[in-house]
Amino acid sequence: MSYSVRGYAAHSPTGRLGLFDFERRSARPDDVVIDILFCGVCHSDVHNVRNDWGNARYPMVPGHEIVGRVLAVGDEVTRFAVGDLVGVGCLVDACRHCRPCGKGWEQYCENGATYTYNHADPVDGTRTYGGYSEKVVVRESFVLKVPETLDAAAAAPLLCAGITTWSPLRHWGAGPGRSVAIVGLGHMGLKLAKALGAEVTLFSRSPGKEADARRLGADHVVISTDPAQMAAVAGRFDLIIDTVPYQHDVNPYVPTLAAGGTIVMVGYLGPLENFDTGPLVFSRKALAGSLIGGIAETQQMLDFCGEHGISCDVELIRIQDINEAYERLLKADVKYRFVIDMASLKQEAAA
Repeated sequence: MSYSVRGYAAHSPTGRLGLFDFERRSARPDDVVIDILFCGVCHSDVHNVRNDWGNARYPMVPGHEIVGRVLAVGDEVTRFAVGDLVGVGCLVDACRHCRPCGKGWEQYCENGATYTYNHADPVDGTRTYGGYSEKVVVRESFVLKVPETLDAAAAAPLLCAGITTWSPLRHWGAGPGRSVAIVGLGHMGLKLAKALGAEVTLFSRSPGKEADARRLGADHVVISTDPAQMAAVAGRFDLIIDTVPYQHDVNPYVPTLAAGGTIVMVGYLGPLENFDTGPLVFSRKALAGSLIGGIAETQQMLDFCGEHGISCDVELIRIQDINEAYERLLKADVKYRFVIDMASLKQEAAA
């Protein structure tokens, strides 16, 4: 039995998102059917909707930071029961037998991971539609347990913003005795790095953010446009996580790395103009990239957040305000993530 679902969709790269009725695929024996309570709004939603990456398929229902309650489970499902609080992130399937999948790195699946929206189901080819909607049907192995101790709305962006910083923090060994810096609006990077025990610094382009940064976990704030402040932290950082989602000059941050340190790009996908590799060679520094995280490490991150009471700073919005939220997001006019209260969609559907 398929599910008739209402959501919000984009029909072109320039149009506004609006109401859209569609069919979810029938649930299979290993599927979980989820009633969506909240869905985060990610910068990549805007990129996808506006076809910035050139692979948009319309109509498109965005949303890959999903938190909800289990409505039904297939006969083969063992890890979830009706009523459980669960999450779905950027991935809903992968081949599960290639080398990256074998390491728990489904996001790097050599045969192509299946994304929560703007993709095709690998079994029947049906379109995947995201979390700006009432319900979603997802294979059990790609559904995550959300700790009941967390606020459900504030937990939603953990499924992308959280894991995007958690994965490189863990992979590059952030913890006691390590010095970590965050570039950009990566507030979850500050919170997680601090909770892991690292010394944490925020690079900011403008003054006035110190109090907020310290509240989020920063031990230090460095104004990246101030040459004196940048010179004072030369050779300090073991790891820099760059969350900036647009093209920018990375060169100024390289001197602040310790020998053997790494800058990890998690926000910007594209060429870096005039990047100087010389300082990398002479001090065994590295420029690397990281994409979200695998299912096991996403669950690890959620469990860690539940144990430490960590969640995102969010502004709750109605689905009817999503187009205005996109414009505000592009202006960085949000602290720090928008989350859609999907009750607003159900109220509209009932009207």
